Amino acid sequence: MDAGGASSSASSLFTSKKYDVFLSFKGEDTRNTFTSHFYAALERKKIKTYIDEESLERGDKISPALLEAIRISKISIIVFSKDYASSSWCLSELVHILECHGENIRMVIPIFYNVDPSHIRKQEGSYREAFLKHEEHFKDDMDRVRKWRVALTESANLSGWDSRITR
Repeated sequence: MDAGGASSSASSLFTSKKYDVFLSFKGEDTRNTFTSHFYAALERKKIKTYIDEESLERGDKISPALLEAIRISKISIIVFSKDYASSSWCLSELVHILECHGENIRMVIPIFYNVDPSHIRKQEGSYREAFLKHEEHFKDDMDRVRKWRVALTESANLSGWDSRITR
């Protein structure tokens, strides 16, 4: 089999796989704390969960495989943390999650991990600082920055879970 056939075969294997949950999170903030424990709990309950295990430096573009994982997941859970908005990768992922949510009636659940939901909604605090940097870095693509802002506001308005509130 030639390399092209192997590639398309691997691609069709990936796309046929459905996930119950897609986890979106800023790795440096929560990978080894909240997110790893949350992922383990979901797996123990036999909930098929997609978690990006890549530790490679990311660019500004999301891989097609990651976009497909978002599209085929039934639920997307976004773990908002202090530095989530500093990642253009996370923000682009969030835009795609919300686009799929709107088109396919997928469920999106935000988790506000040690961050005030109003800071996300209004882009205040660390979110404001992140956007000042994004506006400088993406000054030739302000439409992208605008989409990120809208996505943050929209997702922070969804009913979710705030880790700072004890139940």
